[in-house]
Amino acid sequence: MATLWLVGMPGSGKSTVGPLVAQWLERDFVDLDEAVAAAAGGPIPAIFAAEGEAGFRSREAAALAAAAGREAVVACGGGIVVGPGNVDLMRGSGMVAWLEAPAAVLAERVGEGAGRPLLREEAGSAVARLLASREAAYAAAAHCRVETAGRTPEEVAKEVVERWSEFE
Repeated sequence: MATLWLVGMPGSGKSTVGPLVAQWLERDFVDLDEAVAAAAGGPIPAIFAAEGEAGFRSREAAALAAAAGREAVVACGGGIVVGPGNVDLMRGSGMVAWLEAPAAVLAERVGEGAGRPLLREEAGSAVARLLASREAAYAAAAHCRVETAGRTPEEVAKEVVERWSEFE
């Protein structure tokens, strides 16, 4: 039993593509950010405000561990690859698919960054800065890369399913 992990920057399409992939593979879909918020009893910005990024990352790692090994498609938060041990856990329990897009496309998709605590400053520069700091971690974590720019969610989901079929 393996988990299909979707990683990538905010705006890469994880929460949009994930349910399609899960439906096609007849698996559960888990949005890790939603799982963290549900367990905390409040939205992610409130977690950041009360506990800081370290508190959020601790909660995120616990949700990740709970999802590992499930027959599920899991959309991870954008920063999951920076947590110690998270990548090893994901790679050891399934396939990691990196949904990627250029910074300009990501910035357009996230808009003002509402509900995204690390994108509170001007979204375009924040996205470019975050992408630059995380790109190597995504590359090291991923079993495969799937480009999302200029493609429909269905096209991206189809490629993820194809990559999963090759992995299994």
